[in-house]
Amino acid sequence: MNTRIRRFLKILGVIALLLVGVVALGPFLIPVTPLEGLESAQAVAPEASAFVSIPFAGTDGIAIHYRTAGAAAREPAPTFVLLHGSLFNAFTWDAVLDVFAARGRVIAYDQIPYGLSEKLIAGDWTGDNPYTPAAAVDQLIALLDALEVDQAVLVGNSYGGTLAVQAALAHPERVTGLILIDAAVYVQEEVPAWVLDLPQVRHLGPLFARELGQSEAFIRQTYRDPTQISAEHMDRALIHRRVANWDLALWEYLQVWGIGGADYVGRIPTIDRPALVLSGDSDTIVPVADSERLAVELPHANLVVLAACGHVPQEECPDAFETAVDAWLNAHDW
Repeated sequence: MNTRIRRFLKILGVIALLLVGVVALGPFLIPVTPLEGLESAQAVAPEASAFVSIPFAGTDGIAIHYRTAGAAAREPAPTFVLLHGSLFNAFTWDAVLDVFAARGRVIAYDQIPYGLSEKLIAGDWTGDNPYTPAAAVDQLIALLDALEVDQAVLVGNSYGGTLAVQAALAHPERVTGLILIDAAVYVQEEVPAWVLDLPQVRHLGPLFARELGQSEAFIRQTYRDPTQISAEHMDRALIHRRVANWDLALWEYLQVWGIGGADYVGRIPTIDRPALVLSGDSDTIVPVADSERLAVELPHANLVVLAACGHVPQEECPDAFETAVDAWLNAHDW
């Protein structure tokens, strides 16, 4: 092998080592500085908000932000518990609170780590991770206990619909009915554990969480017509950005995204409760076909597809949403 070729190969080897070094060490050169100017959830919350501490093993309790409307539940008036989707919060139900409040008690709350509920970060718990799907079910039941709700109609949008289904399977005695809106029950999104365990990913994780958690583009893609989203609405949707540790808490949540949730799908046909399945016909996140499948697999379900609606019809199409929900509630004497 002549000298020029050997020299060329040496240069290639050096370049390859440099590239490996950049890939391996480069992420650590990116600073992850704490966010400044953030406040407590209580300082950010509007006057109509309330907080309650619920028990969760391995913590000192979790502060849950919620909003309520309607009268305290009296037989036979139902209690409706409203469950938002990922990156949304209790404010997503503002336009339709009166729909449910006219019939009973309404509770809309922020699942952790979203909205104004507590931002648990590493070191805030021992034992089971509070951000797993199973923990979300436990926290829902703990909230019902804290607010003295024996049974409820669960109303879930997107991953809130997933939570509603999982709760109905785990605690059927606490659930009297289901309203599932563009429910993400068949959407499986889980990052391989080995990827999340990479030191580079762990270092940059909070930055990724910040990018996702402050994404106005994500909120806009949930609408068929995103021009309907006002600046005030966007501020409410992303209100978590004003709360201390929101990015670190979101990163903790993302590390267990979807873990242990897939096994419930095969048990959906065992849910013996009346259900209304709603879907926006223009949903680009959860296909209408998923809602059609859900309505078939639930033994006591009605399906309504809302015209000219996206992924969050309670926000984008509140009138059509109200018409469909009222008709179903009337049919069941609620």
